[in-house]
Order: sequence, then structure tokens, then C-alpha cells
Amino acid sequence: GPVSMGQAAGKDDGGLAGAVNRASSKIGKVAVSGRYHRPPQKLEDDYAVARKVLGSGYNGQVFLATSKLTKKKFAVKGFKLNGVSRDKKAELEAECEIFLAMDHPHVARLVDVYQSEGRLDLVMECMSGGELFTRVQKRKRFSEADAATAAYQMLLAINYIHSHDVVHRDIKLENFLYESEESDYLKLIDFGFSKVWKKNTSMQLSCGTLAYVAPDVLMQNYSSQCDLWSLGVSVFIILFGYMPFSGSEDKQINDIKAGRYVVKKQYWERVSDVAQDFVKKLLLVDPLKRLTAEQALQHPFVVRRQAKTEEHLCAATVDALISFGTASSFRRAAMSMMAWSLTNEERSTVRQAFIELDQDNSGTVKLWEFKKVLLAKFHVKSEEAQVIFTALDTNNTDEIHYTEFLAAMVSTRISMHDDLLKATFGRFDVDKSGTITVNNLREVLGENFAGSDIDQIMREADITGSGDITYEEWIRYLRQEQGTEKQKDVAAQLIDGQLQKTNSEPKILQMKSAEFGKKGVAAGTVGKEAACCCCQ
Repeated sequence: GPVSMGQAAGKDDGGLAGAVNRASSKIGKVAVSGRYHRPPQKLEDDYAVARKVLGSGYNGQVFLATSKLTKKKFAVKGFKLNGVSRDKKAELEAECEIFLAMDHPHVARLVDVYQSEGRLDLVMECMSGGELFTRVQKRKRFSEADAATAAYQMLLAINYIHSHDVVHRDIKLENFLYESEESDYLKLIDFGFSKVWKKNTSMQLSCGTLAYVAPDVLMQNYSSQCDLWSLGVSVFIILFGYMPFSGSEDKQINDIKAGRYVVKKQYWERVSDVAQDFVKKLLLVDPLKRLTAEQALQHPFVVRRQAKTEEHLCAATVDALISFGTASSFRRAAMSMMAWSLTNEERSTVRQAFIELDQDNSGTVKLWEFKKVLLAKFHVKSEEAQVIFTALDTNNTDEIHYTEFLAAMVSTRISMHDDLLKATFGRFDVDKSGTITVNNLREVLGENFAGSDIDQIMREADITGSGDITYEEWIRYLRQEQGTEKQKDVAAQLIDGQLQKTNSEPKILQMKSAEFGKKGVAAGTVGKEAACCCCQ
């Protein structure tokens, strides 16, 4: 039978529980526990699901839903868990596990999961721009610049999943959606076929859509490189405007195995050698000779695309990172949770800065990248960068995930409005009692968070000392200006210590602590960075 990713389901929801635990170990407890809901939390309490079908994925139909709190639109994919075969159940668990651990600007976001008696509902961001496939159909084919921009975004998503041991196995134009009609920002969807993959092992199950399927998949002996062949087919269609393999099923299978794609001279002549070379190097039958996602991102076709030259990583962003580093544990936990409730509009204001920090395009930011960028652009010393990095890496995975970065942007770069405060309070109040108890915190954060134990975190926010946190206390705590005396002192010590260590010309962190309190780091930078596009 098919190789299933989750373990076979036990008598109860052992299979799902296992999937949730594995996702938590990859991306952090807060990221998963705040989005994975069990009774008494119900889908109907938070969303109104319409009958309108948005599309159908491999594992079921996708419906339109509206958030009862914000009135924003979402997409919901529901699965029945009762009466499905063991293999099917394992597939659903696999999809849930993989999707829960996904966290990247070019991967559709899983906002909430509701598990109830015999049912599992996945709530995703709603991508209103339609499939890449539809846009190619409308335009017949893309200009090379547009094709390169699309290829770059698709590759960022693929390189991210591959560097986190996931193979998609169904890469095609239909599985990349635009976030809106006006936008050319693409995101990868549908992990129904995906699989957690250990390097140096081969997979046997044939899956995916025939026109896009790699020869190694047809031979039933393949690795993550199968996704790069499928990307090659996708870019082929975008550039040349026709399918590389067509005809009867048998003919397609033989042509794919032989790597014989149709070359229509009149269409190829209009496309540059560089673009042709890119496609040829992806449609190589031998997966070891085929470009990897990392190599494809270095290919001149992608590198030379007409990239927007404006820089998004500006002083205000670094300011936000630094102040997050000095925030209390409770505030950091709250901001980490809030980051999962941000709207696409809110995320879109800061996401390019994250992509600029991610120097090797792996989809997360490692310590060396963080130090390198902060030193080169903002003269932040290595030790300082280390302190900030450790604060951001709330999950101790030695890398900063996209949402950990977003958490630091909340309150300084992204406003903490009522809907956000209310939605996040609800993510902590798991038993819907109307207050956040110590047990709620334990369930959501684990025994400790960012080095503080749960009782200590509770004391930070429990202003009245009642032993739980009411909504009023929650708002008062988070709305008060960040920087109780303790935090100001930490920031001041950081800067004063830095002043004593170095006496070279003034750099960002070499400001008197009093000045820091008033102006923040942005005051220490002048010129281009301070006036960049995302600071307005």
C-alpha cells in the first residue's frame, strides 16, 4: 500500500496527537497549540462557513468561511475521520502535520485547525488571486521577466520545504495561487500528497498529475528532486505557452521516461538561451544531474530577473527586533501568538525584510545570516546580535522562523489593534472560560517559555494577583508602553556595556541609554537605511 507518513492511527486519535507533537517539535509549541483546537472549541464558534466551494484539493473540497470576529474571508478544508481507511487516515494526519509546521511567506498559511468527534477542519488564508495556471491561460505565456519572478517565488517555497525535509510531490501550476487579483505574489498550497522525507532514502508511491510527473516517480524510486522536474514542467508552460508532454497516457509516460519534450521551434526562438538553459537543466531524466532548488536559485535566469532594488530591511525593523529582545517573557509569548492572527495585509508590510535576512534562501534565518546582515547594514556587533537572535528563537531550533520574526514586528511595525488582542486572548483561553488560567498557559506554552517558568510568567501579567488573567488585565498589560523599569534597565545595560567596549566612531548601539529610551535605534542610523520604503 502507499507509504504513509504518520504512524498508523491508534484506537483513538493517537495518530493525530502524534502528528501534532511532531509538528510542535519542528516549529515550536506556541505555533501549534495556539492554532490546534479541540472541544470545547468549535469551528462554528469562530467561523461562518458558506456553501461556496473555492476549489478541490487532493483530500477534499475547500469552502469559503468568514471570521466572526474580523469578518475577513478564509478557506476551509474539512475531512471526515470516521469510516475512512487506515491509509486514508494516515494521509490526512500527514497533511495536517506537514501543513501545521509550514511557516514561510510563499506558503499559504494554516490559520486554525479544529478537531472534533470524527472530523478535522483546516482553516487557511484565502488566496483570491486565482491559480498561476489560470493566469498563464489568460496571457497564453509570460514575458521572461514575469516568468523569472514566478520561478523565483516557486523556488523559494520549494527550497524551504526541502530544507525542512518535506517533499511536495504535486508541484504544478494549479498548486500555486496569487494572493490577490492585483498581486503577483505566489504561494504554494495543498500538502495532500506531501511527505516528510529522510535524505538518502527513496520513495515508492507514484503520485501527482501525469503531465508534471518526474521520470524517477514513474520508476517508483525518487527523492525530493522530483519536485524540481515538476517545477521545470511548470516553467516550460509559462515560457513557451504549451505542454512539454502530451498525447495518450502511454505516450506521455514513454516520453517522460526518455526526457523527450516537444520542441516547437517558433515558440523556442522567442525565448533567450538563458531561459531555455534553465528549463533544460530541470528536465533532466537523471535526478542527480537535475538542478536542486538551491542551485536553481543561483541560475542566471533567476538571479538576473529584474529584481526590485528597494531594500526592505530598515532601521525601524532592526529597532523592533532589538526591543523584542528586551521584552518580558509574557509579552513575547503574547506577541508570538499574535503573529499567527495577523492578516495578509499586515504580514505583507514586513515579509520582504525577512526574505532579505534569509541569505541562503532556506526559508529560515540562521545565526550566521543574522549576524552578517546586522553587522554589514547596521553595525550591530556579534554579541548584540546573539542576544537578539536568542530572544527571537523562542523555539530553540537555532533558526528564526518567519512567524518568530513577525512576532517581533507586532506593536512597533504592526499595530496591536482590538481584533488582534481579542483573537489572541482566545488562543490562550483554550477552555473558553473567559479568563486565562495557569493551566491554559501550561497547555499553550508548555512548562516554560523563553527560559521563564509558567508561574513566573503568570505573575508578570496578573496585575490584580487573582491567579488568572482577565481580558481587562490582558489589554492593560499589553497596551502599557513596553519597557517596565526592568526592561529599560536591560536595554540600558546592553548599550552602556557596548559603549565601554568600543570607542570607535558612533554606531547604532553606541548611544547613551537615555537617548535609546527616547528614540530607539532608528535615531542612530542616518541616510539611506533610515528612509527606506517600509518605515513610513
